Amino acid sequence: MSQTGHVNEYLPILIQFAVALGFVVAVMLATHALGPKRKGKAKLDTFECGIEVQGNARIPFSIKYFLVAILFVLFDVEVIFMYPWAVNFKTLGIDGLIEMLIFMALLLTGFFYIIRKGALKWE
Repeated sequence: MSQTGHVNEYLPILIQFAVALGFVVAVMLATHALGPKRKGKAKLDTFECGIEVQGNARIPFSIKYFLVAILFVLFDVEVIFMYPWAVNFKTLGIDGLIEMLIFMALLLTGFFYIIRKGALKWE
């Protein structure tokens, strides 16, 4: 196949991407051009569920909060990989079982490592 034929295969995708990008740009420009431009103290004030603002929103969070959240996401995503294995358990046979045992061993090794390091201890 020639180089031109290869490019022609991707032409519909490029056209769709250009149309989508053009639509986004057109809508953004239209909202800025046609939208209201009234600004005032009440409009620019922070609003959260009808509750008056108290203090600064930029108070520092403990790094432990973010660490626990990231570890939760990490182990949650790893557990998702077990679902396809469970669905195809019979067709994968003993090789699939061995591979899942290796996967579980690595997962548990990581889990015990973070417990040993004290990453989940909340102070």
